[in-house]
Amino acid sequence: MSNPIAIASPRGGATTYRYRPDAPDTVATVAVRLRSAGEAWWVAGVEHRLDVLGSWRAALVEKRRAIVEALAEDTGRFLLATTEFDAALRRIDHWTAKAPALLAKESSGTSAMAPTVAYRHRYSPVGLVGVVGPWNFPLLLPLIDAVPALAAGCTVLAKPSEFTPRFVAPLVQATAQVPGLADVFAVVRGGAETGEAVVDHVDAVCFTGSVPTGRLVGARAGGRLIPAFLELGGKDPLVVLADADLDRAVAIALRGSVVATGQACQSIERIYVHDSLFKDFVERLAEAARQVEPNLDRFDEGHIGPFIDPRQGDKVAAQLDEALARGAVRHCGGIVRRGDAVWCRPVVLTEVDHDMLLYREETFGPVMPVMSFAADAEAVRLANDSPFGLSAAVLGAPDHAIAIAEQLNCGAVSVNDAGLTSSVGDVEKDSCGVSGVGRSRMGDSGLTRFLRRHALLIQTAAPPPIEAFRETSAEASGGA
Repeated sequence: MSNPIAIASPRGGATTYRYRPDAPDTVATVAVRLRSAGEAWWVAGVEHRLDVLGSWRAALVEKRRAIVEALAEDTGRFLLATTEFDAALRRIDHWTAKAPALLAKESSGTSAMAPTVAYRHRYSPVGLVGVVGPWNFPLLLPLIDAVPALAAGCTVLAKPSEFTPRFVAPLVQATAQVPGLADVFAVVRGGAETGEAVVDHVDAVCFTGSVPTGRLVGARAGGRLIPAFLELGGKDPLVVLADADLDRAVAIALRGSVVATGQACQSIERIYVHDSLFKDFVERLAEAARQVEPNLDRFDEGHIGPFIDPRQGDKVAAQLDEALARGAVRHCGGIVRRGDAVWCRPVVLTEVDHDMLLYREETFGPVMPVMSFAADAEAVRLANDSPFGLSAAVLGAPDHAIAIAEQLNCGAVSVNDAGLTSSVGDVEKDSCGVSGVGRSRMGDSGLTRFLRRHALLIQTAAPPPIEAFRETSAEASGGA
């Protein structure tokens, strides 16, 4: 039997929650049960599945307070816990509206390469989908994958982060209130061993998290030859062009960098500002950053919470120490510790370069390193000088900003804003570099990636006889 996992609040203090992780054999048993319900779930039809999801939404609303309080306790922040819950409901609403049309797109026609062959397409679900979630948005990010998978006719085995487990109990209670839902959706809890078992017993896996763990998940899935949809880290650049509005640029840079304590994959982690604006931009950004308050005393006060995993705070501290040792200039901010809890007042740095750790690695904290550029081509080069390619942002006159955005190597670029991918979930994008692989979780492919397309090829003419394949000499056939 596995040892219990002890969880303390990210705000510090003694252990406040314990749970026993699900062992690999438990995961295997749950997977068999879910898979056995798959055919009936698909055959029941999309309208039935959407009715079940609608009932789940209502049950989640009944558990709203318990789920939000659990999320707040695990993440150390209240407003974002509420926002996260509401965003999860919007995902159910979105797929309830979109799924019927997507699942009705069974095309037919005649092959252009073989004109006597007609074809029809039909769909089937990929089967049992494993969803392995992160700790920064513990409810929303697993449901981004689970809801469309269920709508598509798949069954789902979810494993949330082991560091944010409290919301699972009210989530499971809401699930149990909906007849038939627990037959096709289940949650297991635990760390790496439990996650490995999920990958070992599903037909496709969705993973959201760090690049190092994503490599392990991808390799394990590859060994089984199952699809892996990996949404990994980012190192998002913000480019402030010479014709950008300075006040707006400062506001966007600050919000895009520090909301959620920078613990979001689409957070701005690199800022490039045109020479003509650089000095004023840095001064105004530092002044604005000094007004941002961590919620040191209450989780429903201040602007930003603690690091959900204190070890992430240690990583950010190490990046800052390394940058300062190499000559970076800090204009404001820094690490705040209270016992085991770690916060970070927003940091603005200049005199930085791409050899520093805070440019080579994901930071996942409210740190804003600012560099200047003299020409657009230099800004593009700097923004693209990274192995990551999740998203980016460009601020400036609209046509100018769009022209620069089109040159950036990333999945999505927010023009005259930042972090738009967190609210625009209905537009497909494909990550570049190490930031992810597999079909987009956004747009229509967020659902259609969970379907297999089958082609029925129908010969409408007499098939060729074997004599049509008799070999003849080049001389007999008039060849040269």
